[in-house]
Amino acid sequence: MSTNVIVSKEIGKVTYTEEEVQVYKKVIWKLIPFLCFCYIAAYLDRINVGLAKLHMLSDVHLSEAAFGLGAGLFFVGYIIFEVPSNLVMEKVGAKVWIARIMITWGILSGLTMFVTTPMQFYILRFLLGAAEAGFLPGVLYYLTTWFPTYYRGKIIALFLIGLPLAVIIGSPLSGWIMQTFDSVHGLAGWQWLFFLEAIPSVLLGILTLKVLPNHFSKAKWLNEQEKSIIENNLKKDLEGNTSAKEKHSFKDGFFNLNVLKLGVINFSMLLCTYSMGFWLPTFIKSAGMDNLLHIGFVVAIPSVIGLIAMLLIGRSSDKYRERRWHLIIPFVFGSIALFLTHMFSGNITMTVVLFSIAAIATTGTIPVFFSLPATFLSGTAAATGFALACSIANLAGLVSNTLVGYAIQITGKPEGALMVFAGFLLLSCLIVLSLPKSLVNK
Repeated sequence: MSTNVIVSKEIGKVTYTEEEVQVYKKVIWKLIPFLCFCYIAAYLDRINVGLAKLHMLSDVHLSEAAFGLGAGLFFVGYIIFEVPSNLVMEKVGAKVWIARIMITWGILSGLTMFVTTPMQFYILRFLLGAAEAGFLPGVLYYLTTWFPTYYRGKIIALFLIGLPLAVIIGSPLSGWIMQTFDSVHGLAGWQWLFFLEAIPSVLLGILTLKVLPNHFSKAKWLNEQEKSIIENNLKKDLEGNTSAKEKHSFKDGFFNLNVLKLGVINFSMLLCTYSMGFWLPTFIKSAGMDNLLHIGFVVAIPSVIGLIAMLLIGRSSDKYRERRWHLIIPFVFGSIALFLTHMFSGNITMTVVLFSIAAIATTGTIPVFFSLPATFLSGTAAATGFALACSIANLAGLVSNTLVGYAIQITGKPEGALMVFAGFLLLSCLIVLSLPKSLVNK
């Protein structure tokens, strides 16, 4: 019988039989593509407002600062309900709760087409954040109940390609919708954008009830021997990870210094991520490009680079059982790229190049980052830890959007805000170094 051998200095030698390899391949094909499509829908509904903004400001009487505040209020609702949502999911099961999340956020995103005043925009963005809260940390926790620690860098990378794919697919699509449907049946292009792009979220939410098993033991497409293989590998993984095994309660996840550190690191990553997701269309237009479809294609380029980096960095991190330097090195280059943006604000090519480097630092390192919480937490603590880290991090959505909005309104340029974000990436390098090597390099 053939074997697949993975050697790790930290956890010794892990040997997979061919049967185990086939089990995990089956699980990957059954779960990851569907969850990836769900994440594409989630992120698309979150950031399509960045392209809609190019035409909706005058219709809704929004200033740049007011738009930044409204876009940021999404994250207030998201943060408030993040931890409670993940705890509810652990109790009621992934299938029902993820379906609920997707259906409600799809409906609320679609309702944005009817916004006519800044206050309506603020309220709907807050409610959209509350509805989506728990999806990302919930899915990440859900995956820890299927895959052992030493497998998760690659698995999380495969799931999280939904983030750059949402921009790669969504930006040109959004530009095409706004350009093609403008004035159809008396509706503006941005109104059609919110309506049409909300439909996949609702449909996928309904499909979740049929497709997603609450637990591997409930998967009808696994036989008893295959379920036993997954269960035994998870048990062995937990037995070999004393820290995670000992920390499994709500308190262990909520009052945990390492979780707080992860929250700050992810906060720094998301400052850059959201500045691109919400404002890059504005940066490109300011540099001299007016065609919406062309803007959509150009905005997608950094996400293509981020997607490639995500797969390569996630695989490398798993191969070498190393997490810290796989975060630090990209962070350093990303911060340099953000510092340099002020020198090329009117140059479309250099703007895209610099943001592509920043995407490697932020998007490319996501799978490495999200493989960390489960190395020292398990059970309820892991669910709480994932959610708390995401809650802290998503303050970046409010800070990023508000700060960039005011920077543009006051100075006409966003570079001052971007330099602040670069400083946070450098600070995160020090925080990453403070994480115990023996703990996170699992």
